[in-house]
Amino acid sequence: MLSYLEMDKQELLERKTYLEARYQELKAKNLNLDISRGKPETRQLDLSMDLFDTINSTSILVGEDGIDLRNYSTPNTVTGITEGKRLLASMSGVSEENVIVYGNASLNIMYDTISRAVTHGVLGETPWCKLDKVKFLCPVPGYDRHFAITEHFGIDMINISMTDSGPDMDRIEALVSADDSIKGIWCTPKYSNPSGDTYADETVIRFANIKPAAKDFRIFWDNAYCIHHLYEDDQDYIRNILTECEKAGNPDLVYMFFSTSKVSFGGAGISGMAISKANKEEIEQQLKVQTIGHDKINQLRHALYFKDIDGLNAHMKKHAEILRPKFKIIEEALEKELAGSQIASFNNPKGGYFISFNAMEGCAKSIVEKCKEAGVVLTAAGSTFPYGKDPKDSNIRLAPSFAPLEDLAVAMEVFIVSTKLVSIDKLLINKMDSMSHLEEETDP
Repeated sequence: MLSYLEMDKQELLERKTYLEARYQELKAKNLNLDISRGKPETRQLDLSMDLFDTINSTSILVGEDGIDLRNYSTPNTVTGITEGKRLLASMSGVSEENVIVYGNASLNIMYDTISRAVTHGVLGETPWCKLDKVKFLCPVPGYDRHFAITEHFGIDMINISMTDSGPDMDRIEALVSADDSIKGIWCTPKYSNPSGDTYADETVIRFANIKPAAKDFRIFWDNAYCIHHLYEDDQDYIRNILTECEKAGNPDLVYMFFSTSKVSFGGAGISGMAISKANKEEIEQQLKVQTIGHDKINQLRHALYFKDIDGLNAHMKKHAEILRPKFKIIEEALEKELAGSQIASFNNPKGGYFISFNAMEGCAKSIVEKCKEAGVVLTAAGSTFPYGKDPKDSNIRLAPSFAPLEDLAVAMEVFIVSTKLVSIDKLLINKMDSMSHLEEETDP
């Protein structure tokens, strides 16, 4: 494909005329398509309907702990029943002893963990609410709901650039070691949202060996996509951060989060966190005050249905069969229409739920708005950055999962036509500015 950057003004104008005509044709279809959020589609949710048949009115609901699961939790089960801990431990590759099982979604745990640090501190350190300034590091592009939590609590967020091997560790180490007001970092270490990158071994090891100035600095390790592979024969692997932290003599450094929200039912699965003994003891005391126990019957239902990591992996293969064709539609469209154009770059992830697209600088908001005008809703430009502000106005998150296949193909045509039109306008303005600047330099 001829690079748009190599086209002269006339070529760009001719291309624009053609694209504007096609855009009007697409707009006339009165489309109403949404690829803004990474929600499972109906067929994915149907995969888990048998989950409801694992327990019925004749089931004996007494767990391995000898507790009647229909009743309130005991002090020993407020952190989850053994069956639930075993399932989540197998999913995340940690020991059952490190696991606390929570309710329906890990986002609640992350919010609670920040809230507890704000009001009560971390392992005896000063509560964050009593400090003059609290800061958090945010790898970007990243997950908008992470950023929403820290913004909600008035925590200052600092952008950290992502690389192919994970976030910029040189900058992280320099910042964290020098500033004790930096209390944490958000991480989606495997099939990152939205970049699809997986942290390299070296990155995980460097995280585990980090030397923070703040004793209460914590790595918020959101392992949301730990088993969400798209390809059975081509999967990313990531080192276990808990194990590496223990090796490094920093067992308390990390909070790991995970859930079955996109394994079974969105917002109706089970979730958990894996942490050190000291962190677990502290959180357990808070849980005994906060709750009479999370849904133990739902924990048992999931444990009986999935059984172990083999059962989970078998189930996730079914999800992948539904998701792969959707990712393929987007990837093939982008490759065919934009590869080599020099007006965009994009990733081809091996797992997770998103494709990260980078437009020319200053174009993302206009592309999203142009798509909206033609009836295609995308994630708002800037959402993948703290405060909704992408400094380059470049990144757009594409979410293939929820839309039907036939809708995706149409949505992608709208997206590509919009991207080309906005990019051409940008290039034409650049050429005019260059010509004006040249005239000024040559004017006697």
